[in-house]
Amino acid sequence: MTRLRDDVRTALQHGVAVYRDRPASLRWLQHHLDRLDEPLRLALAGKVKAGKSTLLNALVGEAIAATDAGECTRVVTWYVDGHAPSVTLHPRDGGPSRQLQIKRVDGALDIDLDGTRVEQVDRLMVTWPSAGLRTTTLIDTPGIASMSLDTADRASRFLTPDDAPTAADAVLYLMRHLHAGDVRFLESFHDRGVARAAPVNTIAVLSRADEIGAGRVDALMSARRIAARYRADDTLRGLCQTVVAVAGLLAFTARTLRQDEYTALAAIAALSQDELDLLLLSADRFTHPDETVGPPLEVRRALLDRFGVFGLRLSVSLLRTGCRDAPTLADQLVARSGLVELREVLATQFSERRDVLKARSALIALERVLTVDPQPGAAPLAAEVERILAATHDFAELRLLSDLRWRVVKLPREQAEEAERLLGGQGSAAAQRLGMDVGTEPPDLREAALAALRTWRRRAESPMAGRAQADAARTVVRSCEGVLAGLRS
Repeated sequence: MTRLRDDVRTALQHGVAVYRDRPASLRWLQHHLDRLDEPLRLALAGKVKAGKSTLLNALVGEAIAATDAGECTRVVTWYVDGHAPSVTLHPRDGGPSRQLQIKRVDGALDIDLDGTRVEQVDRLMVTWPSAGLRTTTLIDTPGIASMSLDTADRASRFLTPDDAPTAADAVLYLMRHLHAGDVRFLESFHDRGVARAAPVNTIAVLSRADEIGAGRVDALMSARRIAARYRADDTLRGLCQTVVAVAGLLAFTARTLRQDEYTALAAIAALSQDELDLLLLSADRFTHPDETVGPPLEVRRALLDRFGVFGLRLSVSLLRTGCRDAPTLADQLVARSGLVELREVLATQFSERRDVLKARSALIALERVLTVDPQPGAAPLAAEVERILAATHDFAELRLLSDLRWRVVKLPREQAEEAERLLGGQGSAAAQRLGMDVGTEPPDLREAALAALRTWRRRAESPMAGRAQADAARTVVRSCEGVLAGLRS
């Protein structure tokens, strides 16, 4: 990884030198040189009301993204770590940026555009001190299927620009169910540049998973089964790395649970079973003015807004089966919301591949400059880009992962699944590649790696294998050798 990062940095520096007299290209290359050292850029995309802002708040652990249908939800908004809170507006016409006033309203961050029309805003940059933003910059995008053509176009321009790599290194695509529109967007996002890596840098999220089961306590179990079915779908496998079910509202509420909310929930849990069944029958019943049991009406309305029917039913169930304090309840709700699984997927699929994803974005930028602004002295630079692509096994892994998922390279199902795992499709750590438990002792890992190496060498040398299958097997062999080298070091 370090060598790849250094090679790409050298190529970008070479590009800066070659294009020093071409201001536009120079700015573009310098931007991507600076971007190489930034945290991973993760964009949240999806249709209107897919739950993007709510999930972003859950990932950060604070209410910093607007979740209503206000002006700010129609603008691409970046959230970056910093020493002090600030919001910077970048105009669409390229004019000077300016600071905006920020304030808290009911505990949530409120941003005033200060009279600027949404159509005039290119992006907002929110700087916020947060451990959740130190390694990952989060980008909230407008709904891609908004009834406002300008809003939908703004999201499309950011996520699928015509003549440039997207500003995001990776994407979380949120959906309530899989519709044809979701497939069309993922297909448009699937570029064919450099490493054809969209399946590797895209994760699909069933973001309002609690609604799938109509608010039942077992709703997330149903949602996880649906996510597993989507993961097995050949079309979707070619468009994203995996599918995860998350109850975004529950995750955010759990991470920001207050003691007064715990007290009110405990009072509800103390009701008789008959009273409880009636109160939690529906949202209308829970907030009916004539309902006299449980907390006051204003408290019940606030609880419904924060938890939803599913969150209320699950919280009460946990309280009646042993949760004795607010921190324990919060931990249990986070675990059941699907947020833990999502964070693990982000860590294994994106954070571990940060340098590869960053390098991929940089090389796409270099290829664009070389294509649209050719220069006499750029031939060595083009050769250097080709050398990096050919010599870097990480890109070979990404290409083969993409080809396996798109069925460009066809292997028997079990072999394809094993190949994807060994290529890092389920995580880059040795245990994940070998399909073994985390914490497995190195001698056992080495024995498994040697067995995999022998198996895939036989497949690579088999006279019955076609050229594509043999080339794929050789790439997997190289990955096995890399695992063994890592275990020795």
